[in-house]
Amino acid sequence: MRTRFAPSPNGPLHLGHAYAAIVAHDTAKARDGEFILRIEDIDGDRSRAQFVAEFLLDLAWLGLAWDGEAVFQSHRLASFSEAGERLNAMGLLYPCTCTRAEIAAAATQFGPDGPVYPGTCRHREIDPRNAAWRLDVGKAMALAGPLEWLDENAGLKTATPQIFGDVVLLRKDLPASYHLAATLDDATDGITLVTRGMDLFPASHVHRLLQALLDLPVPTWLHHPLLIEADGRKLAKRRGAPSLADRRRAGEDGHAIAEALRNGVLPAGLSFSQGVHHAP
Repeated sequence: MRTRFAPSPNGPLHLGHAYAAIVAHDTAKARDGEFILRIEDIDGDRSRAQFVAEFLLDLAWLGLAWDGEAVFQSHRLASFSEAGERLNAMGLLYPCTCTRAEIAAAATQFGPDGPVYPGTCRHREIDPRNAAWRLDVGKAMALAGPLEWLDENAGLKTATPQIFGDVVLLRKDLPASYHLAATLDDATDGITLVTRGMDLFPASHVHRLLQALLDLPVPTWLHHPLLIEADGRKLAKRRGAPSLADRRRAGEDGHAIAEALRNGVLPAGLSFSQGVHHAP
């Protein structure tokens, strides 16, 4: 088996990232598999090389070793364009210029990411040069037919990507959306087990559809609990969660922190959502 940890270098790693990396690493090692490190660095000016250097030091400080060299999403931009062209040739993409405010005002449904796009641009004539490209999910599902995917904790699931509406696959400001880039990269990297947090569980419905449309191999998924703060919100770097780099520089024992996370022992004010997952 082969799994991965795939952080974005738009800020420092914190304990939530450490837990995600530990689950992936330990699961691979327990099954005599491979654990790779992928840097998802296509977030424009927010992706910074200095964070990548810190990530490598942080993971080593935790006692985690990955197989082979780290791989970089930014080296694969051509594959994202090619996949977009293929989907467009199948008649499954359309350009969209709607703003978030316009979508929020027009939406009548809410999904995992908030207001569900109501298809405003689906039948409009739009100049594609300054537009995002959305997947016509209804048409795509009609083409792909019924789909299932397997999560090791939740079991066999029927794919229902329509809960997101017509998702953006090619962004006007970045090479690709998370949905398209992560799905293609997991196939390129030969990932057989996708380990990631429960916050991304719904996204797997979309990724399963993309795998069917693009004739990609279908992995198994393992969605693990998240570290949450006292108010129930996910631990997030944008809210100033203490970074691993700061803890490392302060002289804390990274191996001890990793072992505490494995055993469900957390600093005051933090807890796990939905209990603690122990890697098999």
